[in-house]
Amino acid sequence: MTQAAALDNAPAAAAPAVLPDLLDLAAAALPAAQAALDAARKALAARVAPQGRPSAALLEQDQFAAHGLSWFATYVESLREMLDWARRLEAEGRLGEIEKLILQIAFGEYLSQIHGGIPMSQGEIVRLQDLGADQQIRRALMTEAVERLTAHGASDAARRRLVELMVAQDGAATFGATGLDEEFEMIRDQFRRFADEKVAPFAHEWHLKDELIPLELIEEMGALGVFGLTIPEEYGGSGMGKTAMCVVSEELSRGYIGVGSLGTRSEIAAELILCGGTPEQKAKWLPRIASAEILPTAVFTEPNTGSDLGSLRTRAVREGDEYVVTGAKTWITHAARADVMTLLARTDPNTDNYAGLSMFLAEKPRGTDEDPFPAPGMTGGEIPVLGYRGMKEYELGFDGFRVKAENLLGGVEGQGFKQLMQTFESARIQTAARAIGVAQNAMELALRYAQERKQFGKPLIAFPRVYSKLAMMAVEIMIARQLTYYAAREKDAGRRCDLEAGMAKLLGARVAWACADNGLQIHGGNGFALEYPISRVLCDARILNIFEGAAEIQAQVIARRLLEARP
Repeated sequence: MTQAAALDNAPAAAAPAVLPDLLDLAAAALPAAQAALDAARKALAARVAPQGRPSAALLEQDQFAAHGLSWFATYVESLREMLDWARRLEAEGRLGEIEKLILQIAFGEYLSQIHGGIPMSQGEIVRLQDLGADQQIRRALMTEAVERLTAHGASDAARRRLVELMVAQDGAATFGATGLDEEFEMIRDQFRRFADEKVAPFAHEWHLKDELIPLELIEEMGALGVFGLTIPEEYGGSGMGKTAMCVVSEELSRGYIGVGSLGTRSEIAAELILCGGTPEQKAKWLPRIASAEILPTAVFTEPNTGSDLGSLRTRAVREGDEYVVTGAKTWITHAARADVMTLLARTDPNTDNYAGLSMFLAEKPRGTDEDPFPAPGMTGGEIPVLGYRGMKEYELGFDGFRVKAENLLGGVEGQGFKQLMQTFESARIQTAARAIGVAQNAMELALRYAQERKQFGKPLIAFPRVYSKLAMMAVEIMIARQLTYYAAREKDAGRRCDLEAGMAKLLGARVAWACADNGLQIHGGNGFALEYPISRVLCDARILNIFEGAAEIQAQVIARRLLEARP
C-alpha cells in the first residue's frame, strides 16, 4: 500500500495538524514545566531532606513521591532535548513536517501528563500533588503556551497526519531525522543492512528454538568492529565514542535484542579494563576483546542480593599466585561460551559492604553443548527464560575455582565496586539504545500489520485508535532517542552523566514495553500466536525494565541525585 491510501477511510482532519508557531510555543512552555518541577522538588525535599541531604529512611518512606520526582525530571529533560533537536534541524534546514509533528505531539502529550499524571508503570500514576505541589504551582504551570500545546499538540489531526507521512515513507526504518551527523548515519546504514540481511530473517527461529546466536555471526560482527567500537585504536579498536555505540546498538537490537546485547558484555569488560586495569592488563585483554578473539561475560549478581551488590558473599582468598573463589552467581548472560569473566568477589572477609569487593578477569575455557562448563571448580545450569534468549542465562557455582593473581583488576584489592561504578553510565546508555531498537522493531511490525490486515472493509490503520498508537510509538521512540544521544554526548565530552544516563534508561525501557504491548494489541489474537514475531518482541522488551538497574532502583538513584543537587 503506497502513500497515505491506508488512511483514506479514516475520519477527516478537522484542523491544521501543525501549529504555526510551534517552536516558539515549545520554547515558552519549557520554563513553565521546569518551574513546576523545581517547586515540586523543593516541596518533596522539605519532607525527605530536612537537613539538606536526603535521608535514606525518609526517602524510602516517601518512595512513591521520590520516584515520581525522577519521572517528572525525566519528562522535563526529554522535552528540553527534543526542543534542542528541533532547533538544530531548523538551523540545518532539515526541520520538515514529520519532525514538527513529532515535536508537537511530544510536547502536547508530555505536558499533559506533567499536569495530569505520569504513568511510572501500569497502575502507578504519579501526580504533582503527590510530590507536595499545591494548587498554585499546578495553576502556574498552565501558561498560555502550555495550554495551547496540551489542547492542540497531540490532537487527532496531528497523529493522523504523522501516520500518513510514516506510511508514505514506505519501508523506512526510522521516522524523522535523528539529528546526527552524516558519519553516524553512514554507520547506521551499514548496521541496518547487516541487521536486515543477517539477523532479522533468523531471529524468530533462534527465539522459538531457544538457540544460541551462531558463532559465525559473532565472528562477522567482530570483523565489522562491533566489539571494539569504543576501544582506543592503540588497543585494536575503532576509538569511537558512545554516540556511535548507541547507533550500532539500536540497529542490531532492531534486528534482535540478543545480537544487540552481544556488544554489552564487551563494552562492560573493556570499560572496566580501560578505567581500572594495569598497563599490562590493557595490552593483554583489550585487543583480544576488540577482535572477538575472546568473549567476555559479566559475573556480578548473586541469588539473594539482586541490586544490593554491597552484600555479595562470593569469596576470593589469596593462595600464593592465585585466588581461590567460592560462592554462587546468577543471571549470568552468555556464560557457557565466554572465555573470560569480569568476576566481582569479596577479598576482605571482615567486611559486609562495598569496601571488601574486588574485580577479577577470570579466565575459563569456552564450553560446548555437551560440556558447557569444563573449568575445574566451576559448575553451571541454564535458567529458562521468556525472552532475551540468544545468549542464554545461567546460574554458576564456584568451589575451589582458581584465578591468577595477576588477573586482579588494577592489581589492588578492594577496588571492585568503585571500578564497576565507572561502567554504569556507559552500560545504561547502551541499554537505552537497545530499548530504542526493540521499540523500533515493534513499531515496524505493527505498522506493516496495520496496513495489511483488513477489518470491517478497511485496513486497521484507518481506525483512530490504531493510528494513534502508531503515532505515539514514533514520537516516544524519538524522545527516548534524543535523551539517549544527549547522555552519550555528555559521556563523550568527559562530563558526569549518571543522571542523564539513568533517565535515558528509565524512559527507554518503558517506551520499549509500551511499543511492544501496543504492537501486539494491533495484531490482536495473531499477536498472541508464537508464529508472529511481535510475540517475541514483547518477551524481549519486558527485560529492559529489569536489567542494568530495575526501574525502581533507577528511579531511586535519580531521585537521590536530584535532591542532593537542589539549590
